[in-house]
Amino acid sequence: MENRQSPDEIRRVAADFDKAVENKDTEKILSSFADDCEIELLGQRLVGKAGARKWIDWLYKHLNEVRFEPIIIMVEGNTFFEEFTVKARLYNGTEIKSQQAEVLLYENYKIKSLRLYFDRLDFAESVTGFRFGKMVVNQIVKKSLDGLA
Repeated sequence: MENRQSPDEIRRVAADFDKAVENKDTEKILSSFADDCEIELLGQRLVGKAGARKWIDWLYKHLNEVRFEPIIIMVEGNTFFEEFTVKARLYNGTEIKSQQAEVLLYENYKIKSLRLYFDRLDFAESVTGFRFGKMVVNQIVKKSLDGLA
């Protein structure tokens, strides 16, 4: 049975979650999740606090700095939706900009489910350390736009 949650409070806890991610506050991030949470991204499903920890470790393994710029935020019932721009810096100094979306389901103001949607090619060119790899990524991006651009 779903308990009633305030849309304004969901917005507030979601903003606190984003700030914790930007500040690399691992304990605050973990405390934002329900014990039985699920995280889905890149075709992977992570479960529970151990899964949340795995996601955090993966995120900070690749990104030295991360900032979020909201574009659209909607709250309906226990569901929070956000389209946003990620501005990040890799450890080698490379800057990345990626438009993403997330759907969070809340239960008692804790994240029960987090689904992230983004194009992994936004990151591929930046993390490819050799010239041929960058050429391959550029060709994939060009081919994927064939007929649209």
